[in-house]
Amino acid sequence: MATVIPFKAVRPTRDKVSLLAARSYDSYTPAQRKARLRDNPFSFLHIVNPGFKYQKQISGRKRYQLVKNRYLEFKEDNVFMQDENPSYYIYKIVNRDGVVFEGIVGATSVADYEADVIKKHEDTLLKRETLFKEYLKTVGFNSESVLLTYPDNDTLASIISETMKTRAEYEFTTTYRDTHYLWNVDDAETVKKIQQAFQDIPSLYIADGHHRSASSFLLAQDLKDENPDHSGKEAYNYFMSYLIPESDLKIFEFNRLVKDLNKLSKEEFLIKLDAVFRIENRGQEYYKPSQKHHFSMYLDGDFYSLYLRKHTYTIKNALDALDTQILFETVLKPILGITDLRNDDRLEYSHGKNDLAFVKSEVDKGKFAVGFGLMPISVEEMKQIADEGLKMPPKSTYIQPKLRSGVTIYEF
Repeated sequence: MATVIPFKAVRPTRDKVSLLAARSYDSYTPAQRKARLRDNPFSFLHIVNPGFKYQKQISGRKRYQLVKNRYLEFKEDNVFMQDENPSYYIYKIVNRDGVVFEGIVGATSVADYEADVIKKHEDTLLKRETLFKEYLKTVGFNSESVLLTYPDNDTLASIISETMKTRAEYEFTTTYRDTHYLWNVDDAETVKKIQQAFQDIPSLYIADGHHRSASSFLLAQDLKDENPDHSGKEAYNYFMSYLIPESDLKIFEFNRLVKDLNKLSKEEFLIKLDAVFRIENRGQEYYKPSQKHHFSMYLDGDFYSLYLRKHTYTIKNALDALDTQILFETVLKPILGITDLRNDDRLEYSHGKNDLAFVKSEVDKGKFAVGFGLMPISVEEMKQIADEGLKMPPKSTYIQPKLRSGVTIYEF
């Protein structure tokens, strides 16, 4: 059973929210960041990039303390307010393509994370976990929710639907052309119903935010050790999450781009592929795979379809059945010599929103020798990997929605 509790969010005043809300820092180009920092004094980017005030790049612990300073300045200037009552927050996003996401922002339990009630499907890097833990310990807040998904639930769906019939606390459209709505729910009876509905759900699944949740768990362990009066009810025992039903989750593929053919000629490479795949040259046709274990390849000006020869590959578990794992085990590792999917600089990734035209253009420019297109992984595949305690290869999923920072903040 999952523990999801209401909390008193720190959030922008209604007149400032559209100015303050920001995408994740790394999603902006340097030019975009500079323009937003220069032209919008209320952007949350000023908090996460505090060195802009001094026209200086600041990193490490010095930056963490300055992030906290900027955050406190925003509070002192009444850019932020805090709700008086513990609340859940119904959050709706209508993206630029007209796709709708509806869910609930609440505080989820590190104990559930430890007990695998909150299930994971990706490996995390200890170095990143530790760095982000130290960041959280200094600044004292979550500003970007972990994205969790749960099986569709009639009770929660009804509460979300009824709440959205009232006037939203926030309604704003971003320059990225996504429209965001937020309702705060602090009615005691409704809060109780939401909390009970989550308690009746046996498992939640991390869709996006594995490092953030892992860092929150490490932080809770640290603060527990430092607190002789630890009770388990302290705010640091929870982290902010955006929970959406499985039917709302959108998963796109990550395509693969490789810089060289590992000293093979085009013909030698194709012959090696032929041992594992049935290959067809599609010429200039933009071939996109339409079923599992089929792959698209762009090589030397032509698209190819690759169909796995099933007698050559053994599937023993959910991981073996993933197309990202199949491509690694049959092509990237044995033929192209790529063994480290995280750190090999010969390999790069392009999420499916960029489509195969992007893959083609990158290869045609000579930046890469070959590109591979894959089918998206399904929600059921993601859950099965998590249920079996397995971990996907890196960059197996590109998941929407992508959340804005600073709309709700959880202090601990």
